[in-house]
Amino acid sequence: MQRFRVLTLTLGLGVLLGASGCITMPGSAGAKVHDVTFTATESEIVIDGNGTKYKAWTFNGQMPGPVVRVTEGDTVNFTLVNPPTNANGHSMDFHAAELDFLKNYREIKPGETIKYTFVAKKPGVFFYHCGAPPMIQHIGRGMFGAIIVDPKDANAWPKADREFVLVQSELWKNPDNVQAMFDRKFDHQIFNGGVFKYHPFFPGSEPLEVKVGERVRIYFVNAGPNEFSSLHPIAEIWDNVYESGNPHNKFTGVQTYVVGPGSAATFDLIVDEPGAYPVVTHSLTGALRGAIAVVVANQNPKKYDTLMPLTPWTP
Repeated sequence: MQRFRVLTLTLGLGVLLGASGCITMPGSAGAKVHDVTFTATESEIVIDGNGTKYKAWTFNGQMPGPVVRVTEGDTVNFTLVNPPTNANGHSMDFHAAELDFLKNYREIKPGETIKYTFVAKKPGVFFYHCGAPPMIQHIGRGMFGAIIVDPKDANAWPKADREFVLVQSELWKNPDNVQAMFDRKFDHQIFNGGVFKYHPFFPGSEPLEVKVGERVRIYFVNAGPNEFSSLHPIAEIWDNVYESGNPHNKFTGVQTYVVGPGSAATFDLIVDEPGAYPVVTHSLTGALRGAIAVVVANQNPKKYDTLMPLTPWTP
């Protein structure tokens, strides 16, 4: 019996891109096969609620790229297309894959396509990114995202009532200034490609709404390329934290958890009282330059059909 895990629209490349940013394919009981195609794009995207444009390099035209979601043991047939209209070579490195990187993660030139296949052997939430040189610039300009590998045993952890994906990254106003990237002189630190995207005090921004008492699961990836994240829910405590999103790597009652560049974790939050609960990197130079996502708990929260609200952002 086939089914779609995410409602999708076609990008004209045989890819299914969900409104939630999820890419997946139907399959039968047991391990599934997912055909996933990304197109490297070099184009402008919106990075704040005022409509400021940024000359990004992306996967499928958004920063972060679409969320890929599979189950432990599934097979992913991946294709990367680098259109001839691009000016740069690009590549794809999946942290969820275990492959020969020289063969599979190599740079392809404009007009070329690369394909490879991997089995998602370990559950968790993992980083993916372009690895073409200089890698620091390709990540800094937006070529990154998250792949969720759900555990084969759904009872390996508590069922989530609501889920979000947050990808933290640094942003440079001049994305051609590679030296500033090496010198860590970033202008903003952001969640899901937007400056204060989930802070209700800023134009074009919206908080993340949840219901009081429900289990909210945040799949978190730190894209970097340089800075650590010290993720903290102001006025709350993480009920559970799972290193790399693996249910076996469980911590309980955590106030703040450090996620390094290129790493990830899954966070469970249960809010007992109505109110606002900002999720921040407690490295305050980052939080105060854009990395604040306000979680608002009430009895009738907004319903989302996406894991990354406002992505792409069109305020």
